[in-house]
Amino acid sequence: MIKVPYVGCKVLASSLAMDKVYTKIIIEKAGIKQTKSEYIRKFNENYIYIDKTFNEKICTIDEICEIMEKNLKYPMFVKPSNSGSSVGVNKAETKEELKEMIKIASKYDKKILVEQGIVGHEVECAVLGNEEAIASNVGEIKSAEEFYSFDAKYKNQESRTLIPAEISKENQEKIRKLAIKAFKAIDGKGLSRVDFFVEDKTEEIYLNEINTLPGFTRYKYVSEVI
Repeated sequence: MIKVPYVGCKVLASSLAMDKVYTKIIIEKAGIKQTKSEYIRKFNENYIYIDKTFNEKICTIDEICEIMEKNLKYPMFVKPSNSGSSVGVNKAETKEELKEMIKIASKYDKKILVEQGIVGHEVECAVLGNEEAIASNVGEIKSAEEFYSFDAKYKNQESRTLIPAEISKENQEKIRKLAIKAFKAIDGKGLSRVDFFVEDKTEEIYLNEINTLPGFTRYKYVSEVI
């Protein structure tokens, strides 16, 4: 708006990717597999449950947890819909933890995403370009903590990235193609980093998030390059 040139995605792509709920809507339309999730909104002292066709129901926190337990399996990850660097993101293993994590997430955003956890490799792939976008090699996150939290990303020097990821070459190529598809689905331009999970048991690939302005820190280093 102030006519200062910048590198990267325009407003539409960045706003879509910043909002985890709406990223999922676009990615679902693109036919890319994602982990199961539910969408809720904070409403005064209660919450609104929004189903897959955007019907709304006002619920207490206990009713919300009952719906989550009916539709998802533990562990669950509770995320503010508009938050970067895993701020406000927490893992829940029980109903009591789920209630607490929903309350914490609502301090950062009234829109909350609850996702079913995946046991597997957490990987990422950079995309560069515009119409003729290209994808990088696939890197694998080795978090120093139970999951890749804010502290694990920015404070713990034991977290590292392996390049290439310790997954099959076939899945690496699939991820590169899916990263470009997701990038174009949100009208990406310039650059992004697309994050995925590869499930251990099935080797199924699930898109996690798209980062249109990825963070770079001295703690996020490459431990191996081939």
